[in-house]
Amino acid sequence: MSYNKTASITAETINPKVKIFDYEPCGEIARHAERLEQEMEKSPGSRPFPEITYCNLGNPQALGQRPITFFREVLSLCDNPALLHRDETRMLFSPCAINRARKIIESMPGRNSGAYTNNQGIRSLREAVANGIAARDGFPSRPEDIFLTDGASSAINLSMQILIRSQEDGILCPLPEYPLYSASIILHGGTMVPYNLSEDGDWGLEIFEVKRCLEEARIAGLTVRAMVIINPGNPTGQVLSITNQEEIVEFCRKEGLVMLADEVYQDNVYVEDKKFHYFKKVARSLGYDENDISIVSFHSVSMGFSGECGRRGGYMEICGFGDDVMGEIRKVASVTLCPNTSGQILTSLAMDPPKLGDGCFEDFMAEKEDIRLSLAKRAKTLASAFSSLEGMTCNKVEGAIYAFPRIHLPAAAIKAAKAEGMSPDMFYACRLLNATGIAVVPGSGFHQVSGRNKATGTWHIRCTILPGEDKIKAMIPRLKEFHESFMNEFRNRS
Repeated sequence: MSYNKTASITAETINPKVKIFDYEPCGEIARHAERLEQEMEKSPGSRPFPEITYCNLGNPQALGQRPITFFREVLSLCDNPALLHRDETRMLFSPCAINRARKIIESMPGRNSGAYTNNQGIRSLREAVANGIAARDGFPSRPEDIFLTDGASSAINLSMQILIRSQEDGILCPLPEYPLYSASIILHGGTMVPYNLSEDGDWGLEIFEVKRCLEEARIAGLTVRAMVIINPGNPTGQVLSITNQEEIVEFCRKEGLVMLADEVYQDNVYVEDKKFHYFKKVARSLGYDENDISIVSFHSVSMGFSGECGRRGGYMEICGFGDDVMGEIRKVASVTLCPNTSGQILTSLAMDPPKLGDGCFEDFMAEKEDIRLSLAKRAKTLASAFSSLEGMTCNKVEGAIYAFPRIHLPAAAIKAAKAEGMSPDMFYACRLLNATGIAVVPGSGFHQVSGRNKATGTWHIRCTILPGEDKIKAMIPRLKEFHESFMNEFRNRS
């Protein structure tokens, strides 16, 4: 008997779409950082730095952000309901947490956090999210329109599944972009239609630029179905003005585009002259209802004051889709059975936190404000540090959790990068990691303005502001020393 000895699966025979996209926040720099970390564990003192500082990913608690006490108390009780019947529980947990946990447990299937739930999420938790949205914005929200999800990422993927029919369907996305969008569009067989943000305009969104990109896409035969807006911006850190948001709403309404509003950093705003505004609220304030415009809003508990990335909690609110379409979305959501229960609980807590008059309100607000003030301080410190370096400029970090500085690299550095088969920003990021232990993301991983890098010799890196204040203070001297050495080395070669 003979057997086919050919491998059944190879890099040449896998889905070609998988090989097209990149996800640089978890790419080569992150993998190299992990290798260095393993090397340092085996050979302490083998590197000229004490540890790897992971500035490549928004991972708050891994970088020292403390969990919110109320959230963790409720989660603990929901996972261990027997604790509610023990006397010592009243000594260890706040009455607020005990009362909230009892209420949530009553709504869980079988009163157990390990059970499957409704595929949209537990109804009472969706009601809490809808009520939180309504209280915040002053406009109604319905639990039927809320899908609790495993973080915002799964909601974004589900939306692309629904919207994209073929490669002729286009999705407008900002450049620089969060690469989840290009990856999801590619994997679902669509075409990304990029529009450029204006770095010289504080990474603002210019409607004439979006119009230009839309018109070019339509001339090329694409059916552009939706527009992605990330506010506050990732990786760019801008917060859109209310005027800009109104322009975007009017544009999408006029052009018949679904608005995909990525609002996961809504609690991360650090400047006094700007505030976060939910896109649905902006549309309703302009007098448009679900018959006028379709909006899908994404949020998660990964960022903001929650910082619970590993819990994978989030939601999307869908407005302006017909009942028949909503039925199809529920069908797609049911394929994964349900979102995880811990994430559902956390999402409900973030949207329906302790209120004034609750016993734990003051402690909750103090923890939340400490996190916000510390992040605002770190955003300012890091942006100032980058801007102080030769050949580097960094826009103010108005919101979100990243600085995105621009680097003007010497010609010799660009030549050396080419010789090693790297983009210049990857070359810089690798040298930075090897010299300092600081892991950042090359800006090209966010698909910058096409052709600008080569024309101007400027590149970018993305660096999270999340390391604690002490860690940032410790890493800035290493960053400055490296950058000065790097620039001197390649300036002298020119």
